[in-house]
Amino acid sequence: MTALAADKVLIEAVGPEAGTGLWIKRAALVVLGVAALAIFAKIKIPMWPVPITMGTFAVLTIGAAYGPRLGLATIVGYMIIGALGYDIFANSSSESFGLDYMMGGTGGYLLGYVLATLALGALARRGWDRSVSLMALAMLIGTALIYIPGLLWLGQLYGWDKPILEWGLTPFLLGDGLKLALAALLVPGLWKLLGSARA
Repeated sequence: MTALAADKVLIEAVGPEAGTGLWIKRAALVVLGVAALAIFAKIKIPMWPVPITMGTFAVLTIGAAYGPRLGLATIVGYMIIGALGYDIFANSSSESFGLDYMMGGTGGYLLGYVLATLALGALARRGWDRSVSLMALAMLIGTALIYIPGLLWLGQLYGWDKPILEWGLTPFLLGDGLKLALAALLVPGLWKLLGSARA
């Protein structure tokens, strides 16, 4: 098995691969991943028709780069910190935070983060993260897995007689398409850089 073996995800191709060093690396990656999720969730880029928040970009990228298990640990850690009341979600604030925020309109999307991370990690494990086209398809699947429970949650919470798609889908499609494209280029690009560095 080489350092760039096809069954590895990106973070497994660098750093320690066994022993105490591996566990330290994993713990550090979870901490860094949670911090990245919290920071990116608060980044808002002016865009029409609504600002782009970068939280989903971080979710998709971490899922692909970390793999399913470490990615899941990172997302769960992020959720736990948010549930404890820390202001780390995209639209949380001193007035709306913790479990109350998580059980509101955003709850289904947070569940989708978990599903998307698992899917992206599993597809990356199969080598989809080496190809821009396959990574774009994987990102599309991950994005759908965020939207589906998000929209179902909104419908159950507010009623299907409300304009659920107008609230929870159509305003975000353009921004999410741009984030999807960026993430699909980033991960294979990092693999190419890593391969060049080891050549």
